[in-house]
Amino acid sequence: MTLRKVKICGTGEYLPGRPVTDIEMDDRLGVARGWTRKTTDVAVRYFADGETASEMGAKAAYAALDDAGLRFSDVDCLVCASGTREQALPCTAVYIQQAMGQERSGVPAFDVDATCLSFLNALDVMSCMIAAGRYRRVLIVSTEIASLGLDWRHKESAALFGDGAAAVVLAPAEEGERSAIVGASLRTYADGAAFSEIRAGGSRRHPRGPQPAEPDDYLFRMDGPAIFKMAARLLPDFADDLLRATGSRMSDFKAVVPHQGSAMAVRLLRKKLGIAESQLVYITPDHGNTIAASIPMGLHEAIRSGRIVRGDRVLMIGTAAGLTLGGLVLDY
Repeated sequence: MTLRKVKICGTGEYLPGRPVTDIEMDDRLGVARGWTRKTTDVAVRYFADGETASEMGAKAAYAALDDAGLRFSDVDCLVCASGTREQALPCTAVYIQQAMGQERSGVPAFDVDATCLSFLNALDVMSCMIAAGRYRRVLIVSTEIASLGLDWRHKESAALFGDGAAAVVLAPAEEGERSAIVGASLRTYADGAAFSEIRAGGSRRHPRGPQPAEPDDYLFRMDGPAIFKMAARLLPDFADDLLRATGSRMSDFKAVVPHQGSAMAVRLLRKKLGIAESQLVYITPDHGNTIAASIPMGLHEAIRSGRIVRGDRVLMIGTAAGLTLGGLVLDY
């Protein structure tokens, strides 16, 4: 793998204003008190209340720019890396630019979608663009409103999710700085495509498409046990190959930031990959599963708390619909 001399020079996070506790979820789901916490380990998550995804993304984006000591005019590309969309057309990045009050800037804005691994994939793709000289400073924003698409009849999955946004500013590393993307990998196994899906919203299930959409087709569907079984089989070899390609051992990582899919998914990662508790960045209890925003949220929280400092090696890893596995090794 070719070292890409780029750095994350600012991070930001935004959580919408309505925290939803595990007790409130118990009542909404019609389960006994304590069920949500025991089943998901989520004590609180946030649900958007009248805010759009682009408005949330704009707030996270400005927080990242402030952290980097930059203005929007210093950025030459805006990428939305989310698993949910504000609308089918145009892409959400356009609306984030608009929500930032920069609708006349001309800054290119487009989406990168790999569902829960959208941020990781955007970081990989845009680091190559920066290394090639195409862009200099890129604002990557993941903003998710999961709450609208939950099927409350499927209690185990409905209890997991939260809304929110996170953003980073990606730029070239300066001479002498260690910051770099050491390597990344993404693998997709489409035989798991049906395990996690929202079937409507595209051209297949559409009023004029080959299959009319039913109301339930607009809701999120997940086969958790099938995902768990498939990921358990594929993750060890995937991680071994990534570490070998980047010349890393698991003990080299100051922090491991996983996609916070569920408490069970994080436990699987720890067990299968030999991640120490001291390495794990675990934000599920106070965020829930925020889809693609979960990895940049975990990264932001770890940097803000001082768990990650300049020069530390970090592993970001997880699974996504597809079924897709992804990992990226970052020297922060």
